[in-house]
Amino acid sequence: MRARIGYAAWAVGVVQFFVVHRIAESAWTVPYSWAGNNISDLGNALCAPQPDPEPRYVCSPEHGLMNLSFITLGILLLAGVALTGGSGALWRRGPAGVAARLLLAAGGVGFVLVGLAPADVDENQHVLGALLIMALGNTGLVLAGSAGLSDRLPALLRRGTALLGLTALTALGLFLSHHYGGLGMGGMERAAAFPLLLWALATALHGLTGHTSPTHRPHGGWHS
Repeated sequence: MRARIGYAAWAVGVVQFFVVHRIAESAWTVPYSWAGNNISDLGNALCAPQPDPEPRYVCSPEHGLMNLSFITLGILLLAGVALTGGSGALWRRGPAGVAARLLLAAGGVGFVLVGLAPADVDENQHVLGALLIMALGNTGLVLAGSAGLSDRLPALLRRGTALLGLTALTALGLFLSHHYGGLGMGGMERAAAFPLLLWALATALHGLTGHTSPTHRPHGGWHS
């Protein structure tokens, strides 16, 4: 039951984030662009030109709602990590599973920091939060997929987890070096930030629908 509550926390956290993202971007009078605007622009408290990393004008009427969504997402990601921590159906026992969960939890803390400190209010704390999400959280995906997730999960989900993490870390490197590959600044940032959310949602739906396979015993028996 604890694990199912954890899965539900992940699902609710991610869904509410994308719903609020849509509400907040729709409130802009200047068109908001997934390619030309950072995710964090939705949470900026003031209306003003922003020079870095690319020039743009930011004015987000629903910044308070967006920042609350960031905080909610972070708390629910943390709750999911904590509540699924004892699940042998999801996590492998041992140091790799523990380390993966700690890194993913750091990503949750990052979302809370981002929501508490909009980029135009406390840039240092905001950047720290973003790095916790995109550096540590994505490293957690790589570790989870390669060594931290239970063998009871389908190989496709485990390999997909590692691939999402590697893709996001690559996107982070490109974003920080201002190489956007045709995606734009905002698009490359999303390629670095959204894989963690997509993983949490996919894993939550897998867990909630009860598709976890039991471990097969060598002589044809099954664990209950």
